[in-house]
Amino acid sequence: MKLDMRSKLFLVVVAVLVVSFLVADTYLSRVLDADLTARIRNDLQVRLNFLEKEASAFEASFDEQTQWKALADDLSARGEGRVTILLKDGTVLGDSGMDMSEIAHAQAHADRPEVQQAFSGGQGFSVRWSSTLKQRMIYMAVPFQREGVVVGAIRFAKPLTEVELALKNLRNSILSATGIAFLVSVFLTIFLSFWMSKNVRRLTSSARKMASGDLTERTHIEGRDEFAELGRVLNQLASELQNALDELRKERDLMNRVLEGMQEGVLLLGKDGRVVFANMALRNLLHLSVDVTGKSQLELIRNATLKRIMDEAKFSTEPVSAEFEVHSRRLLVHASAFKGEPQGMLAVFVDVTDLRRLETLRRDFVANVSHELRTPIAAVRSSAETLRRIVEVQPELSDEFIGIIERNTERLHQLVEDLLDFSHIESKEFRLALEDVDLEDSISQTLSMFQKQADAKSMRFSKAIPESTPFVRADRRRLEQVLSNLLDNAIKYGAEDTPVHIGVEVLHEFVRVSVRDAGQGIEAQHLPRLFERFYRVDAGRSREVGGTGLGLSIVKHLVEAMHGWVSVESTPGKGSTFHFTLPVAQSVA
Repeated sequence: MKLDMRSKLFLVVVAVLVVSFLVADTYLSRVLDADLTARIRNDLQVRLNFLEKEASAFEASFDEQTQWKALADDLSARGEGRVTILLKDGTVLGDSGMDMSEIAHAQAHADRPEVQQAFSGGQGFSVRWSSTLKQRMIYMAVPFQREGVVVGAIRFAKPLTEVELALKNLRNSILSATGIAFLVSVFLTIFLSFWMSKNVRRLTSSARKMASGDLTERTHIEGRDEFAELGRVLNQLASELQNALDELRKERDLMNRVLEGMQEGVLLLGKDGRVVFANMALRNLLHLSVDVTGKSQLELIRNATLKRIMDEAKFSTEPVSAEFEVHSRRLLVHASAFKGEPQGMLAVFVDVTDLRRLETLRRDFVANVSHELRTPIAAVRSSAETLRRIVEVQPELSDEFIGIIERNTERLHQLVEDLLDFSHIESKEFRLALEDVDLEDSISQTLSMFQKQADAKSMRFSKAIPESTPFVRADRRRLEQVLSNLLDNAIKYGAEDTPVHIGVEVLHEFVRVSVRDAGQGIEAQHLPRLFERFYRVDAGRSREVGGTGLGLSIVKHLVEAMHGWVSVESTPGKGSTFHFTLPVAQSVA
């Protein structure tokens, strides 16, 4: 049952009154009971002292119960209460509340608490319910003596009628006050609830309009109380929410324009696996209808590979990427699941049909050319060696031609080797044997391999390797191949009698290696394309020194395969510096 504010306020007031009545009744009753009982006890103490003297001076024998009964009656009349005279063993000698026949069969009173206290401490006191008189009684007892010896006790009892009456009057007074307070509270509750509910109704009406979407609504409640403050907060909330919604609409519209303008297909699935959004590019790629919202993934396209990719991404913490074919097109999909709320999945589709076709053509071309050129290269080299032996008698006529054959043969051989390396590096079967490599050792070994070539041009090697250089994570053979390509270029294109410097720098989690020459340098417009395959700054000079146009491209691919990157700096007329980075070995970092 739903209660309104008036009912709740009324119930709260009633609950407060009931609790107040119970607390007041409990507390005041205890205080009044204790106070009146203490007063009665003091009064009984005075009376009991008088009775004790009378009992101690009474000279009747303990066998004369009739006289003791008479004494008890006399003392009861004078003390205005019930008097019981007991021997030390609890036997009743006389009792103003019993006749002689009852006294003769009366139970011993030795177990009464006030009697026990009287014999042990000189005075006994007890308040308890009397089952005989059906009311609460106060009992006090003191011992009496004969010839200085305690022989018995005299007990005085009086009903707490005055206390009970006082408590009853108190409870009636509290109840009457509570009733009056209840009537007053009813009128106050009606007034307060009407006053409060008026503002609450206004706040509720405004809040409903805001909740329904009318964020221009305002509460218009004046004042400084809590309702006015709540009204101002609601107004501020509505204003900020309106601004936030406007921003969200702008962002949504911008995002929709971006998504619709993308060449890549974008698919957004909800947590139930149904389509929330699909842009125009995706609908064109998959030949979908315009309205795909709410459909399942399998309703869009039935492809086992795509389903496997999406299922794998659903339970993966990392994005999942793979390719699949559909409608004679090859698509690359990147799928990732949303973590937390809202749940769902995002997939981006890229048409890589032309790219894959070109890559296939290029790989096939490199492999075929390399295979076809091996035989003529071997034949040319064999012919050159045979020619050199035949024409030994006239070397002045043959040396020039033999040198040309050898140089071209060597260049073709290097081209074939570079083509094979490049084809192998770009193939899916290419795998690196990564290990922790001592960079200084690899640099030293590579420099020793090129020392003879450098001496031929009077070039000098220098290196700057910090002692604290850590090991790097790399393929040792491929690292030496990278160094060899860079050193070979530095010697080929560097000027005679100039230095070639190898530098090493530690960059937190990476180590950067630099190879600097003092050659003629490279123009700035060539630098962005320098690592492209077959790209030459000066084609004539490259062929003259035996370049194939693949060395730097191989360097770039190998370094990136080892999770590093390459860069180049060059100033025309002053030389060039090639950089590459490698990750620090985890066991050393």
